[in-house]
Amino acid sequence: MICVEHLRMEYAENVAIQNLNLEIAEGEVFGLIGPNGAGKTTLIRILATLLEPTFGKVQIDGIDVLCDPLRIHPLIGYMSDFFSLYENMRVWEYLDHFARCYRIAPRRRDTLIDETLELVSLEVRRDAEISELSRGMRQRLCFARSLLHEPKVLLLDEPASGLDPAARMEFRELIKQLRQMGRTVLISSHILPEMTEFCTSIGILEKGELLVSGHVDQILQDL
Repeated sequence: MICVEHLRMEYAENVAIQNLNLEIAEGEVFGLIGPNGAGKTTLIRILATLLEPTFGKVQIDGIDVLCDPLRIHPLIGYMSDFFSLYENMRVWEYLDHFARCYRIAPRRRDTLIDETLELVSLEVRRDAEISELSRGMRQRLCFARSLLHEPKVLLLDEPASGLDPAARMEFRELIKQLRQMGRTVLISSHILPEMTEFCTSIGILEKGELLVSGHVDQILQDL
């Protein structure tokens, strides 16, 4: 579902990613592990069509991300590590706004919004103003937006940062549920033990290089 070949990303004299090769099969939950500055966010932003690499080949579902980004957008749900929300909107209004942006048919919108809010356990806050939400609820709402158009691939950049332990457990269960629904998930974090609880495969990134990649059990055995 995701294929990256010989990817390199340079910022002036800084090399953020160097000769990275990666394949993620459909239905996998792939954990991208590495310290701050390892290149995780850069890779995810390239996959999300937000950055153009120095060179390399990137495909999602067989489509070239660099040559045909508009065909990629319906396939992906992207959640940044830093996000902002429209404070003066209600929760359902925020999702309705993005449902219109995704050109979801009016007859489908209300049902899809309710289903997505239930999936992220925000249905009881449907009519609340965003300004009233806690940090954890805001993250859930941002996650709901990335799920709204039912993408095949989810690109999640440290989505659990700042969540309390209970919310982290709920998030892990949600990721497992999304895998059962057939979604492919790429999720980044700097905490290895946490990721091994719900990822099927992991890769360790350091200074822009993918040091190792494979099935969770095999990686842990090799470590």
